[in-house]
Amino acid sequence: MNEEKQYTIKDIARMAGVSAGTVDRVLHHRGEVSASSKQKVEAILKEIDYKPNVYAIGLARKKKYNFACLIPQFQPNDYWFFVAEGIKKALEEMASFNITVSYIHYDHSDRLSYIAAGERLLEQTFDAVLIAPNYSAETLNITSHLCEKGIPFVFVDVNVEEAGALGYIGQDSFRSGYITARILNDTRYSGQEIVLLSTENDLDSQEIQMQHRLEGFKAYMQEHQIDIKMHNVVLRRDHKDDYLILDDFFRKHPLVRGGVVFNSQIYRVGEFLKESSYSLDSLIGYDLLPRNVELLKEGIIHFLVGQRPGMQGYGGIKMLADKVVFKRELVSLCYMPIDIIIKENLDYYVESYNL
Repeated sequence: MNEEKQYTIKDIARMAGVSAGTVDRVLHHRGEVSASSKQKVEAILKEIDYKPNVYAIGLARKKKYNFACLIPQFQPNDYWFFVAEGIKKALEEMASFNITVSYIHYDHSDRLSYIAAGERLLEQTFDAVLIAPNYSAETLNITSHLCEKGIPFVFVDVNVEEAGALGYIGQDSFRSGYITARILNDTRYSGQEIVLLSTENDLDSQEIQMQHRLEGFKAYMQEHQIDIKMHNVVLRRDHKDDYLILDDFFRKHPLVRGGVVFNSQIYRVGEFLKESSYSLDSLIGYDLLPRNVELLKEGIIHFLVGQRPGMQGYGGIKMLADKVVFKRELVSLCYMPIDIIIKENLDYYVESYNL
């Protein structure tokens, strides 16, 4: 076949020996088509390596699509701000396809806020939903109702595997924690103690991302039989008493020379160290937030693990559009690269990294 030829529906119908209407139904997954007719059409599509003009399809339909995005509230330049910027970028690129997004925000640290946001989501009708899940039982309640309604949904940041999402876009949290342990081990001195810092969490909370990172971290330590004393420090979600908690810990544990913060709030520790007499030889955390970046430049934070929040938001909307608008087959897992960023390579990431 001539690879340059642009085949019309009528061309394909003639070649397959079926009606143009049958070809249209096969291409756009509309209506009933007999197995034999479908087989004939699909054989011709494969033979000619048919690639539909998705832009023409979208414009021809003139259908309007409304996606919902259930994500945490955010401030400029924090993690979820960049997720929202990625969503915005995807919508700008697909402006011709009449896709709009309705945001439903919740307080990341408030279960009741998450429940209320889920209720607002389910009170409305959407063509597809992007979800940043937070609490396990409540997430499964939301997604079970979406499944009943036949509404596809995609997870970003955290994957709740049993929910039956169309796909997940984010980091492999276990592998991320595993790599973090290797970095810390490669940079520590023999006989050191280390501190693992986290924010307080409800045991029923969907903080599985941080838990998976911690599991990966400990798995590396166990596999390599690294016997090192590990302390755990929990900071309050509301940021109150950070300095008191950290000062008390470091005063009582002078042998601690390394630390890991398993979320993007490593700046809380870095800013304390900057203003105190304490220091660490190796401090590792997550995400290129501006406050983290400044502390990396100053040498107070030594490593940042990037997970491209903007690309998660961008990819999540693209995945939903591929399913709902373009009827494409999808890859259900789309893991973000695990980027290890240090002061010396920071300039190659920071300008456009989050998007």
